[in-house]
Amino acid sequence: MPSPANAGPAPSPPDGGWGWVVVFGAFISIGFAYAFPKGIAIFFKEIQGFFDTSYSEIAWVSSIMLATTYGAGPISSILVNRYGSRPVVIFGGLLCGIGMVSAAFCTSILQLYICVGFITGFGLALNLQPSVIIIGKYFLKRRPIANGLAMAGSPVMLCTLAPLNQFLFDNFGWRGSFLILGAILLNCCVAGALFRPIGAPKIQSNEEVKEVLKEEVTKDAMEMNSSTNIPVETKTEEEEAKDCCEKINKYLDFSLFKHRGFLIYLIGNVLMFLGFFAPIVFLAPYAKHIGIDEYSAAFLLSILAIVDMIARPATGIIANSKWVRPRIQYFFSFSIAFNGACHLLCPLASGYKGLVIYSVFFGLAFGMVCAMLFETLMDLVGATRFTSAVGLVTIAECCTILLGPPIGGTLIDTFGDYKYMFIKCGAVMVLAGTFLFIMNYYNYRMLAKEKRKAKEEDPKSVRTESEGRNNLNKDTVQDGPELEPLREEQERLKKEVNGT
Repeated sequence: MPSPANAGPAPSPPDGGWGWVVVFGAFISIGFAYAFPKGIAIFFKEIQGFFDTSYSEIAWVSSIMLATTYGAGPISSILVNRYGSRPVVIFGGLLCGIGMVSAAFCTSILQLYICVGFITGFGLALNLQPSVIIIGKYFLKRRPIANGLAMAGSPVMLCTLAPLNQFLFDNFGWRGSFLILGAILLNCCVAGALFRPIGAPKIQSNEEVKEVLKEEVTKDAMEMNSSTNIPVETKTEEEEAKDCCEKINKYLDFSLFKHRGFLIYLIGNVLMFLGFFAPIVFLAPYAKHIGIDEYSAAFLLSILAIVDMIARPATGIIANSKWVRPRIQYFFSFSIAFNGACHLLCPLASGYKGLVIYSVFFGLAFGMVCAMLFETLMDLVGATRFTSAVGLVTIAECCTILLGPPIGGTLIDTFGDYKYMFIKCGAVMVLAGTFLFIMNYYNYRMLAKEKRKAKEEDPKSVRTESEGRNNLNKDTVQDGPELEPLREEQERLKKEVNGT
């Protein structure tokens, strides 16, 4: 089977139909990828006592899982470019199940690092990115709505896994719970089976015919060279190195680092993740610190998840409107700054009612950012380069995701107060939102200026963005007209060989 990366022109996104089934599969895969590392923490206390380890040692299980999930982004992107989303997600689901079932038989904390941290984390990485990528292939006009619905899987799974894990823990212990969770994670394989490729059979047949014609041309050329005793030039080292770079770039497009919009997005997101996850980690401990009981403190996370669940699809609908869609980068920048403002105001909440209000606004802001996290990236680089862009972005974000909570914990240990942690996270996110807003304004101005300049130089060769997208959507593979240029090229090459 030829690789999807070489499968020819992409068919037009259907913007519906089977695409909604794909969104449901992505809802499951993305939900497990984001929620599972958070939900598994409920077992850590018993595991800590069982292996007689410190809290920092047991916390490395989640840290390694998160690091592997984000750090394996480029590997996931390469596999998707080579094999497509469906087999990658199915294989990722199998790895998740194997990792958790193996963890049920671990006899040391180091084995848990390997089974839960690396194996399960890598399986979740193979579920996350292909699910986001396949939505971009099925949707164009309704893509923000589809992304918002798929990303809503994270809060839904978090609300589901938290009570489920507690129930499993009370009835089966951590070993029995890991066995059951391993079986549950195999549902990712079912979700992956729903990711049906678009137009694969037609493209494959055309590619096979192309390869046959090219092989015939090469064979004829070699026969003529051998009959006339003309030596075939060997490739130089520079040409071989160039070919190697082209092969690597085919699966992971490093030329994106020359893309102005991609660099702006990357810098802003790396800065944002320094303060993105820490407030969720420390919200319940902060509530207990100011004298709120354990059940009420845990309920704050439930409030956050419920609001987040509603905010993600609602944000997708708003982002898809004709007023927001053309300038969606501004909306994303506002969401990040709004998130940071919530954290800056959190220390003013001295009682439980204040924390409930904070949780509502935090859930709203968190859902807005998550719903547009990948949509804005696809808006910048396009669907064709999106696979490589996701891989490069996630590995860069991996470092700040791991550093954010430890830096917040260090501030709490140093000052003995949680408010400095919230102030740090809020200031970082407001700074990131402001940076993205200013730089996106600059990027929009530069794009408009380049477009005007190109029109002045050669008006006939310039097409508007909407015309380009429409033509891209109309690109379909047709047997007769597509193969005619290959036949002409075959005849031309034969004539050149005969002339030499």
